[in-house]
Amino acid sequence: MQAWRLLGHGEPERVLALREVPDPVVGPGSVLIQSEGFGLNYADVMAVQGLYRDAPPPPCVLGYEAVGRVVGLGDGVPAGLLGKRVVAMTRFGGYAERVATDHQAVAVIPEDMPLGTATALATQGCTAWYMATLAAPLRSGQRVLVHSAAGGVGQLLVQLALRRGCTVFAVASGERKMAYLRTLGVQHAIDRALGDPAGQVRRLLGPASIDVGFNAVGGRSFKQDLALLGSGGVLVLFGGAERGSKGAFGTLRFVWSMGLVVPILLMMRSKGLIGVNMLRISEHRPELIAECLRGVVEAANDGWLVPAVHRVFDRDGLPEAVRALQGGATIGKVAVRW
Repeated sequence: MQAWRLLGHGEPERVLALREVPDPVVGPGSVLIQSEGFGLNYADVMAVQGLYRDAPPPPCVLGYEAVGRVVGLGDGVPAGLLGKRVVAMTRFGGYAERVATDHQAVAVIPEDMPLGTATALATQGCTAWYMATLAAPLRSGQRVLVHSAAGGVGQLLVQLALRRGCTVFAVASGERKMAYLRTLGVQHAIDRALGDPAGQVRRLLGPASIDVGFNAVGGRSFKQDLALLGSGGVLVLFGGAERGSKGAFGTLRFVWSMGLVVPILLMMRSKGLIGVNMLRISEHRPELIAECLRGVVEAANDGWLVPAVHRVFDRDGLPEAVRALQGGATIGKVAVRW
């Protein structure tokens, strides 16, 4: 079969290449999927740059998700999955024509669901669902801050928060993203291009505070978000997009900009801090992945969760797709079709 392999770290056009690779082996509890296509996540961008520590060393096949049809079953897998069209989460290996993954990380989807929509429900959909319903369950009346709000996870967090009756402060960059967020019903669209987002949020809040913050950026914004958080509030950190350079110096600068967190002060101020890494959750609690995937697919089927799709690239367009996601101008999901 063919797969996109990461041959090294650097510019996507230089380090990503289509290659013939062996078919994956289907073990107990796993399914084999003939892929229609796969989605991209910001972790892929960081892996291509050599900044994602969980990624396997090159040469390797990246990819956290695929959409396609189940063509093989391992021992212990329900027979009813055979032949079904599914969306699946993968622990790497998603950039391939055939993918093997745990059957708990698979959900059946309608035959007419578009590829881009389906890929958005996997890693990004499960991340948003886990954070908003399990890690920091949202309730009506809460003030919710969402960074990267027009991105793959952010747009879904915004919709989940609005669905639960929250007031949303959505941070993104540029008028095009502001317009998109307003179409979702966001009460406060915060344009990073106009200056310090934390200052804009503080002016809008007045004497109030944020109840729940979802931060995919890290760095200086993390420290600012903690300051915006009120007593009883929770800050959920699920990304580090602000880290911009490789090596020990880049890591040190990124961590230093986040500031020092003293647990006893969190307790005294009654503030919560949660870190989310879906790879770790899939290792420790795979049944939670299954629960989140079922929930987000059901919400999409019911029509109230509607992922935006930036573009579905052709099979030869993966480097361009990575470049587009890296550039920060995309709205919603980026996917590639075989």
